[in-house]
Amino acid sequence: MEATPSTLTYYDKPWLKSLDDDVIRNLEYPEKPLHQFLLETAQRIPNNTALVTSAKIPLVGRLTAKVSYAELNQASDALAAALVAMGLKKGDRVVIAMPNTVAFLISFYAILKAGGVVSAVNPTYPAGKMREQINDCDAEFALTLTLFYDTIKQIQSETKLKTVIVSNIKEYLPPIARVLFTIAREKKEGHHVAALADGDHWLQDVLTKYQGQKPNVTVTPDDIAIFQYTGGTTGIPKAAVSQHKALVANMLMANEIIRLVCGSGENDIYLGAIPFFHVYGLVAVVSLSVFRSSKIVLVPNARDIDDVIECLDFYKATLFPGVPALYNAINNHPRVQAGQIDLSSLMLCISGSAPLPSSVKEEFERLSGGSVREAYGMSETPTATHSNPIYKENRSNSIGLPLPDVECRIVSLDDGVTDVPVGEIGELAIHSPNLMIGYHKMPTETANSLREKDGKKWLFTGDIARMDEDGYFYIVDRKKDMALIGGFNVYPNAVEKTIAEHPDVLEVGVAAIPHPSKQGQEALKAWIVRKPNTSVTDTEIISFLEDKLAQYEIPRRISFIDELPKSTVGKTLRRELIRIETEEA
Repeated sequence: MEATPSTLTYYDKPWLKSLDDDVIRNLEYPEKPLHQFLLETAQRIPNNTALVTSAKIPLVGRLTAKVSYAELNQASDALAAALVAMGLKKGDRVVIAMPNTVAFLISFYAILKAGGVVSAVNPTYPAGKMREQINDCDAEFALTLTLFYDTIKQIQSETKLKTVIVSNIKEYLPPIARVLFTIAREKKEGHHVAALADGDHWLQDVLTKYQGQKPNVTVTPDDIAIFQYTGGTTGIPKAAVSQHKALVANMLMANEIIRLVCGSGENDIYLGAIPFFHVYGLVAVVSLSVFRSSKIVLVPNARDIDDVIECLDFYKATLFPGVPALYNAINNHPRVQAGQIDLSSLMLCISGSAPLPSSVKEEFERLSGGSVREAYGMSETPTATHSNPIYKENRSNSIGLPLPDVECRIVSLDDGVTDVPVGEIGELAIHSPNLMIGYHKMPTETANSLREKDGKKWLFTGDIARMDEDGYFYIVDRKKDMALIGGFNVYPNAVEKTIAEHPDVLEVGVAAIPHPSKQGQEALKAWIVRKPNTSVTDTEIISFLEDKLAQYEIPRRISFIDELPKSTVGKTLRRELIRIETEEA
């Protein structure tokens, strides 16, 4: 007998009945390390294209270079053998400081094959921040591009780094583009390195020297695969440590959503714009594409919206994992608005990292004809735990339903233990096969985040959420971002979504700031990016909100800015907005 709403609990798993009919509820997870799937795909379809790089040449057009699955597998084998020969031991951490390039993929799979642990870093980090991550993970090896080599060398003496392997962005460009890049851009844009320091190596020299070799290392599903640094939007960065089996599990869990639309995958074309140095890109693009035998069109800089839309159009991408800010930028691009860019090849877009405004979703679906599904995940669950269904109801403002084998509870914000009744808000807790094993060198934070109940390990996400009677989940806000205004709890996410409904608002960030005149109290402030050629005022925004929000939820302090500070995966950095406000005050 089905539970009634009054007796429904999270242990009834009401989301199971809401999942698409063809989704397998309980999956089987093969006992394989992540890189084994590259080998299997390379053996099955060696000549199929794995990676696509491109360059647009004035008066010539867009040129393409391709890397096959056999080439990717062989190159990563050679680099893995080299790393072992250079002294890499199983479990050693290796830094990758690169954007989305062929060299990144070769490095990623090579490190895993060698038994190493990938610690990918944003290559554009300033020297001090890069040093912090390299020191925290105790890396002795780094792989980078010439563009970032000077930054690595600047800090090397303050780290344990012994060996740096260097690639040039031009190495995998189409031949004509490579020549023109060397002549016109290499020195001008900082890519030229005349000679490497003693002990460092050119990637191409390494691949040539170790061509045909493989590492003699046994890697198991229980071995650690990645250190993913998290916490950049809310506090001190922490390395979420995850095993191969967690990444494999999440790859297969996410595939249950993808395959409903795209079938087996050999004809899929992924737009690889989400940074691969974040688990969103590593799982939702890299791992899934390799598992599904698809191809990835590499986009090194997702902020170059001109390049993003042209790649979508030129290569007829079918899958586009993205973030709300990226979809919004595409929606408002003049060439897209003018109908000059064809987005009709897109079959499925998965949106993550930040709340997806309904207006952005609806406009992108109108422009492309494809489906946009909001999803949810964390670095600690690399990467996804929830997604809206494909064929059943796609509920607005919901992160959707738990993926196969994911269990969820909503726990009291007061005691952190008691499950709140279905429909009420609390902290989202997750039990699933893709949980991290903890934070590196942070036992207290690990104990706070991973807690046992009924013999199961639960991840306390730090997100305030609720579940409805059909098992759909809704993120209200981060616990750390909740504001106390006049004695009332206010959730910036909800305020942002309402302001974003104004037709002249392109983007908005909302946060609590110290009250300018009432010591010890908070005030709500909004930072708004106007749409081009509009001039909405703060008075008009406040008037717009009067019948949509409670009086204490309406920001009375509004600033109009050119751009919101964001993380590499599109999250608005509220702490950065607060910092700017504090400094200005």
